[in-house]
Amino acid sequence: RRALARFRPGPGSFKVDWALEGPVPWSNPDCGDAATVHVGGSYEEIAAAERMVMRGGHPNRPFVLVAQQSLFDASRTPDDGHTLWGYCHVPNGSTVDMTERIEAQIERFAPGFRELVVARHTMGPHDLEAHNANYLGGDIAGGATTVRQLLLRPRPALNPYRVTDTIWLCSASTPPGAGVHGMSGYHAAVRAYED
Repeated sequence: RRALARFRPGPGSFKVDWALEGPVPWSNPDCGDAATVHVGGSYEEIAAAERMVMRGGHPNRPFVLVAQQSLFDASRTPDDGHTLWGYCHVPNGSTVDMTERIEAQIERFAPGFRELVVARHTMGPHDLEAHNANYLGGDIAGGATTVRQLLLRPRPALNPYRVTDTIWLCSASTPPGAGVHGMSGYHAAVRAYED
């Protein structure tokens, strides 16, 4: 219990879902063929934005992860419309509305984007946590990705998935961490089967 109490949450997220009249008019046409686009400018701009979040700030030009699934799955929208979602990091538990900053960042790389917006839905950190209690303070990554927590998630243990004889963890809070969809559950299942 003491070890788990030391586990640090990661930054929160602010997410926007859009209904669009058409595809995003990216300046770089290659982005129009991608399911996921990382919007942030130069490496230095992205690093500065993420550093600001880690220090408790809200960048004017956030690093935005954008997903445009309707390009590949027409069932996501009727007629010729499109759907899009994007999110940026914010300090854990933030109450700042990042909609304008996210849309400005997309508009920066896709002039005319705002003219396509038919509707939007936003979810700040508290909304995300209300939707999924595992997203503490809007942390969708299951904990801070510090060097210690990357190697010893969620606590130092030979079997990080086993909490007790009957309780197992299989979330992004366990190895290999966030962004490797399903692998934490796979590894937890293998370890449970072996036990």
